[in-house]
Amino acid sequence: MNQQRLMQVILAPVVTEKSNLVAEKRNQMTFKVLPNANKQEIKAAVELLFGVQVASVTTTTTKGKTKRFGRTVGRRSDVKKAYVSLVEGQELDIEAAAASADKE
Repeated sequence: MNQQRLMQVILAPVVTEKSNLVAEKRNQMTFKVLPNANKQEIKAAVELLFGVQVASVTTTTTKGKTKRFGRTVGRRSDVKKAYVSLVEGQELDIEAAAASADKE
């Protein structure tokens, strides 16, 4: 896999109440990823970017809703999320990783 491609696979972490509960209970992190990314690419990208070992990856694609914006009808974009399970004993701190990436 191309290292440049792996750097683009993960778009953003998902920080919600539900993702925080999943992180605490199941040792999983949630990320928004490219719609055409596969599980092997996501696993390799997390291991490359954060330096942790990944046990498994589960993906979901959430279809965008049709919403009204005043008189016009719009549509939210589709989102692909990846639930990344870490190996027992591994821990991933998004804020610390972002701070170290800013320093480089």
